[in-house]
Amino acid sequence: MHTYRHTYRDLFRTREFTPLLLMSAGQGAGQTVSGLALGTLIHTGTGSPLLTALAMFGPSLAQVIGATTLLSAADRLSPRAALTGLSLLFGLGAAAQALPGLPVPAVFAVALALGVASAVGGGVRYGLLNELLTKDGYLLGRSLFNMSAGAVQICGFAVGGVLVTALSARGALLVGSALYCSAAAVARFGLARRAPRAAGRPSVGETWRNNARLWSCRPRRYVYVALWVPNGLIVGCESLYVSYAPRNAGVLFACGALGMLVGDVLVGRFVPRRWRQRLGVPLCLLLAAPYLVFALRPPLAVAVPAVVLAGLGYAASLPLQERLMFLTPEKLSGHALGLHSSGMLTLQGVGAAVAGAVAQFTSPSLAMATTAAASVAVTLALAPGLRPLAQAGFRASPATSAWALGPATEPGVRGGPGAVPHTVQARPAGRGATD
Repeated sequence: MHTYRHTYRDLFRTREFTPLLLMSAGQGAGQTVSGLALGTLIHTGTGSPLLTALAMFGPSLAQVIGATTLLSAADRLSPRAALTGLSLLFGLGAAAQALPGLPVPAVFAVALALGVASAVGGGVRYGLLNELLTKDGYLLGRSLFNMSAGAVQICGFAVGGVLVTALSARGALLVGSALYCSAAAVARFGLARRAPRAAGRPSVGETWRNNARLWSCRPRRYVYVALWVPNGLIVGCESLYVSYAPRNAGVLFACGALGMLVGDVLVGRFVPRRWRQRLGVPLCLLLAAPYLVFALRPPLAVAVPAVVLAGLGYAASLPLQERLMFLTPEKLSGHALGLHSSGMLTLQGVGAAVAGAVAQFTSPSLAMATTAAASVAVTLALAPGLRPLAQAGFRASPATSAWALGPATEPGVRGGPGAVPHTVQARPAGRGATD
């Protein structure tokens, strides 16, 4: 572990942080370009809003299979080998989808297979990030990863739209494949070889046991549902961009990514901890509320600001992940983050399917507004279980300026019976300081 981090610059002094960030950006670029190309390919061939939405986000549905069978591997595989192998697998999959004459069912079969395998990737990647940084540095590091993802999406959707026009959808898929392969090279030659975080072989039984343990804690359940459902429903709205505005879908995707980037900078870098604890619910509401305007089928001049504003709400994941890590034993950190990532992506696939189905029988604009209203309702229902830590039974120690668990939760969780004494350092005072 390294010392307490104050700024983004300090993160880059941590060995392996930069190659891990670049590898993640390469994978994000490959996914962005490939997703837009695949959605365009399916939309052109079928004209179906449902199939188009599923082509772009449906593979996330397969995450639930990986999360219930493969996720124990997140802490039991060498991070370098796992990240290299997964990037190569995604590259081969994107190249296969670009084959001329490949039937639509086969395209979806490849996408679903990749979705199953990718369930492990989030746990390995963010488990390694959690291992490289201190607990207090994780949120700042994750914020920078989110900012990188936002920047990659802004550029990726803009460039992806140009590539689809210039090279065709299949040509853009081959570019996406090359980006995945570049990410594999960065992982192989930039990351150090290190032992797995947990002993033993990955197994379905161990995956189920760890999932059950993580889900058994009520405070964690609230956090997981808040990370999964409101986010997934709004991604359902985004999955209809191609159907809503075929010629300007790339603009809407890029504007949403811009909002996400700004939100992550503000929340991750400048918002004090005492405020962050109170922002989870308001940010989830901000994520959904602007999409209600789509019930009126607004022109692009109105849709773009609404999408940017909603994108700010994706920053809700930062305080919610901080809360999740506080409630999770160290040895399960990779599994817990993998479950978060897999569940989030699965619900994004569900959101895309729901929104696409509603659009199939009504219209894309009405489906977007309906899905957003459902997201608002879920967030309001979860609000009582997402109160700030002090109000939820946690206590602050004046002597150490740290948070500790008040009521018992479970053996091995910080502050619970049988736990090793552990505290989460409070954020120091001063403008610009951060975790």
